This record gives sequence, structure tokens and C-alpha cells, in this order.
Amino acid sequence: MYLCTRFCIMTYTFREIVPYYKRNLKVAFPVMLTQLGAALVGLADSIMVGHYGTADLAAVSFSNAIFFTVMVFAMGAVMGITPLVGHVHGRLEKLLQQSAPAEEIAHKREQVSSYLANGLIFTFLMCLASLLLLAPCIPYLDAFGQEPVVIACARPYYILIVLSIIPFLLFCFSKQFLEGLGNTTVAMVITLACNLLNILLNWVFIFGHWGFEPMGAKGAGIATLIARALMPLCFFAVMFWKADWRKYIVSMRTRMITRREIEHLLAIGTPIGLQSFAEAFLFTASFVIIGWISKEALAAHHVANQMCDLTFMLAQGIGAATTIRVSHQLGKGDLHAVRMASTASIHLCLLMNTIGASIMLFFRYQIPYIFTGDPEVANIASTLLVIGALFQYADGLQCIGAAMLRGIQDVRVPMRIALFAYIGVALPLGLYLTFPAGLGAKGMWMAFVIALAIPAVLFHIRFNRQLKRLKYESKSI
Repeated sequence: MYLCTRFCIMTYTFREIVPYYKRNLKVAFPVMLTQLGAALVGLADSIMVGHYGTADLAAVSFSNAIFFTVMVFAMGAVMGITPLVGHVHGRLEKLLQQSAPAEEIAHKREQVSSYLANGLIFTFLMCLASLLLLAPCIPYLDAFGQEPVVIACARPYYILIVLSIIPFLLFCFSKQFLEGLGNTTVAMVITLACNLLNILLNWVFIFGHWGFEPMGAKGAGIATLIARALMPLCFFAVMFWKADWRKYIVSMRTRMITRREIEHLLAIGTPIGLQSFAEAFLFTASFVIIGWISKEALAAHHVANQMCDLTFMLAQGIGAATTIRVSHQLGKGDLHAVRMASTASIHLCLLMNTIGASIMLFFRYQIPYIFTGDPEVANIASTLLVIGALFQYADGLQCIGAAMLRGIQDVRVPMRIALFAYIGVALPLGLYLTFPAGLGAKGMWMAFVIALAIPAVLFHIRFNRQLKRLKYESKSI
């Protein structure tokens, strides 16, 4: 009887959570395609540049490592708009369902317009800050200890991707704003279209077609700049075209832009940006450190990292959907739905991690040759893919845990956890395992496993405690 009762409870729980799987996937699937599309462009860059030359592949890897350290912070900062808009949108949906007075509905819509106006100003500030950090590195790229042939290829490519930062951040903000409103399809369509254009232009500029000279890494940079410039233009065109979104643009007023709102965005966005920065800094440092071993080790590290990025993009897609769903349900005051949406995301992420890890393990000897014909690079990369398969679960769970916490606007403690794990633990441990312990690139990747496991555990403990606090506060009102 006891087992029968337990089975019925489990069946009921499964039946209850299935709709949450469907709702999460409906939101997550376009984001996953968007993230996957972005990763595939990096993959295409690596494959094409890798077949052009090993030095060019190392140059692209090295340049992107520096660029994305700053870019990831700025991207993380503008991500703060999603839970804020999502929370207001959830309340607006509830008011519409309850046929609330027109004044209350108009007030909520004005709040969304205010977030759009202040968010654009905040994004331009992030663009300026990013340029001020990235541009001074141009004359000093050789100070990072890379081989001269790598630096020669890296400098023109680096300049081009730094120029792309303004349109790319405007695209990121537009994407996050619409995700707060619950729409993830527009970003998917624009990203996939522009990425296909990027790949075509890669073929033209890297290898020299249609009358152009072969340019290697520089050609990849030109293609990236053109594609990124088109992305925000497409986004704002769509927002003007659709009446439901155009009203948020046309109702923006100068009076809405206030120091208080900018500071609010800063208070939410900065910890998210620093959390993203901590992880990006770890991986950037790993490129520099592994570059000290040899250009073959650096190229192999880039190959394995590209594969891990693909699976992480899927986890990020589920994470973005988690933040949207959690913030909407929180805005409606439905804490049970917050719990169920979060649990469904954890299950979906674990499934994706298992698929990704299996591909890396079973095809570890074949995957490197997609990127390079150098047997030494392929041999190192195949070993790194085994370790990469192991940290898929920790990486995915920390991503979902962070997204759950963003959904309830809890960002400061996760930031501290990330800084401790990625910089305080992983970097010194990685340096020790790489050089004194003599493990080479494998040592740094072993440090990744430990660094990702710490937030994977602590983020989920934090979320459960915060959800209990919210339930207690709701009962006390």
C-alpha cells in the first residue's frame, strides 16, 4: 500500500510538472536556437580560420578571449533588464486578467516604457565603458606573452571586433527587453539570419572569393563587424512594425529618464555583469596561461572550448527562459509556479548536459579534425574533451541556478559566490596543476570542474532559502 501511494504521488507530481516543461521549452527553444546560432558563428570562424592557418586560429582565440572578458560583463549588465521588465509584465498580465481599472494598467505600461528609455541610456554607458577598457589594449597585445606570429594576425582582427561592440550591445539590450515581455522568437530569427550572412562573408573574406584577397583572421573580423551592425537595425525595425511593442517606444518621454532608474538598473545589472565577468575572466586567463605552453596547446584549448560553448549555449537558452518564467510568475504572486518552473528547467538542463557530454566522449577523436588537420592539436584536444564532458553537469546547473536567482532579482550573493569560485579558487589551482604539477592544459581544465561545481551547489541552496523567505513574507502580509 505504501509503495502504491508513493507511486501515485510521483505520477501526480510528474503530471503536474509536464505543463511546465512545455511552457519552459516554448520560451527556451527560440533562445536556445539564438544562442546556438551565435555559438555556431564562432564555430564557423574557428573552422574556416583553422583551415586557413594555425597561427590565425590562435589569433582569433586569443583576441576573442580578451574581447569577451569585457563584453561578457557588459552583456551581463544589460541582462538585468529582463527580470525587471518580466516582473512588471507579469503584474500587467494579472491586472488584465482581473479587468483592473484602466489607470492601473496604464501605469504598468508606463513602467515598461520607462525601463526601455532608461535601459537604452544604460546600454550606451556600457558601450562607452567597454570601449574605454578594450581600445587601450590594442598597442599592448604583445605584452600577454603570445608568439609574435599570433600577435601579428590578432591585432587587425581585434580592432574590428572592438568596433562591433556598440551595435552588438544594442542588440543584446533589445533582445533582453523583448525577453522580459515574454518574446524570444524575434531574437532567434534576427540572430540566425545575420549569422548566416556572417558565415557567407567569412567564406568571402577569409579565403578570398568574389574578387577579394584572402585575409585570414582579418577577414573574419570584417564579416563579424558587418553582421553585428545589422542586428540592432533589424530589431528596432521589428519593434516599430509591431503595434504592441511600438507603443512602448512612442510613449517614451525624456522625463522618464532619471538618475534613480539608472541607478536601479546599475544595482541589478552590475552584479550580474560581475558574475559573468568572473567566469569569463577565468576562461580568458586560461587562454593566456595555456598560450604560454605552445600555440598547439592554445589551438587545442580553443577547439575543446568551442564544443563546450555549444552545449553551454543550450543551457543558457534554458536559463534565459527560467529567468523569464520565474519573473513572470513572481509578478503574478504565484510562488508555487515559480518552484515548478525552476524544477522543470533543472530537469531539462540535465537532459541537455547528458546529450552534450555523450557527444564529447564518443566523438572525442573525430571532433578535433573538424577544426584542424594538425595531429598534435587534435591529440591534445581529444583529452580536453573528456574533461569537458565531465564538467557539463556542473556548468549547466550553475547556469540554471544563476538564472533562477536572477528571476527573483537576487544578484549580489551569487556575484560573491562566482568571484570566489572562479577567481579565488580556479585560477591559483589551475596555475598549480598546469605548471608545478606538470599536467599542462589538462590541469587548467581540471580546475574548471572544481570551480563550476562550487556555484552549482551554492546557487541552488540560495534559491531554496530565498523561496522559503518569499513564502513566509507572503503569508505574513
